Amino acid sequence: MSVSPTHNELFEQHRVAVLIPTYNNATTLAAVLEDALTYTHHVIVVNDGATDDTSEILAANPLIQLVSYSPNRGKGIALRRGFSYAKEQGYDYVITMDADGQHFASDLPILLHKIQEDPNALVIGARNLQQENMPGKNTFANKFSNFWFYVETGLKGPDTQSGYRLYPLHRMGNTRYWCTKYEFEIEVLVRSAWKGIKIDWAPVQVYYPPAEERISHFRPFRDFSRISVLNTVLVFITLIYIKPRDVIRYLSKWDNWKKMWRDEVLNPTESNAMKAAAIGFGVFMGIIPIWGFQLLVAILLSIKFKLNKALVVLAAHISTPPLTIGVLYASFVTGELFMGQHSRDLIFMGQTLDAVKQTIKANFLQYVLGACTLAVAAGITAWLVSFALLSVFRKKKQLQNAQ
Repeated sequence: MSVSPTHNELFEQHRVAVLIPTYNNATTLAAVLEDALTYTHHVIVVNDGATDDTSEILAANPLIQLVSYSPNRGKGIALRRGFSYAKEQGYDYVITMDADGQHFASDLPILLHKIQEDPNALVIGARNLQQENMPGKNTFANKFSNFWFYVETGLKGPDTQSGYRLYPLHRMGNTRYWCTKYEFEIEVLVRSAWKGIKIDWAPVQVYYPPAEERISHFRPFRDFSRISVLNTVLVFITLIYIKPRDVIRYLSKWDNWKKMWRDEVLNPTESNAMKAAAIGFGVFMGIIPIWGFQLLVAILLSIKFKLNKALVVLAAHISTPPLTIGVLYASFVTGELFMGQHSRDLIFMGQTLDAVKQTIKANFLQYVLGACTLAVAAGITAWLVSFALLSVFRKKKQLQNAQ
């Protein structure tokens, strides 16, 4: 064992410790510890209620810092207790390694140097998923995890299940986590992203022994079930709280409004025809009779057809109060072209909301036909007018810039 670890000063400079949770890994633990101690003396081991020879191996390594308890509580609890201990000892970061020998201590400098690039990032050691002896179920599980991580955070990454990670404890704060088993590593990743912590990746090596030599405490049915329940909860929170919160935060900053106006609405690289198409389509969607879903459908279709989303949404507000009554009235009037009869009381300005609803109900078919026709006509008109105005004003601006 090296007396002078190769990177100990750098670990001390950034106040980093290696954190190794272990449960019944006696066959590999000694080699993992020896490997890690060649890089630093700042090694914390969490003995998660091991019942094999783990205690004897740990006793033979007086340089390590030990957290030990019984009975076994699960990897999530082991990591959480390791985090708490590390913060109590004054560490700002921990790099977690698995005790089963799949991680190489030679990759510690890669994660350590990531602190210099961004001291606030949570960095995941991305494995080569085509590695020899990589279990097929692990590849599927990782793709599954990557997908749900994207749904919950909007972030894409190559490997969200790797346990080789750099955690910025000073940024994670005192978050109260829920999970106690393997699913904790998903929870901490998603909730850190929600907190605004940058999630980054760095390539690392990985070793998977042949199947007959592999030791795993992962219980497929039980642990996949827990992970599925967690993802269900996280997606629900994402939809009802995180996404609305992020939109409100974004729109609350004036600089973001200016950026959105400059990049989305004005967008100098976009042609007049495409801008006019976005405005015309927005007007069409604002009138088409699918109340309650107009904006949602407008946004989804604008993405599909690569239209300017900002212009589509702005133009779709043609039917918002107080313009709603005017759009309804115009739709009824247009519907007379098909029904061949007058509506019962098309002029319902000043009536109560209930009276307006009754009028709409009595003339529903006429309204639907008229609204569809009006939507098409108004959309085409908006496109033509917008195209003409854009052609004139953008040309003038180009001439002014040229002078």
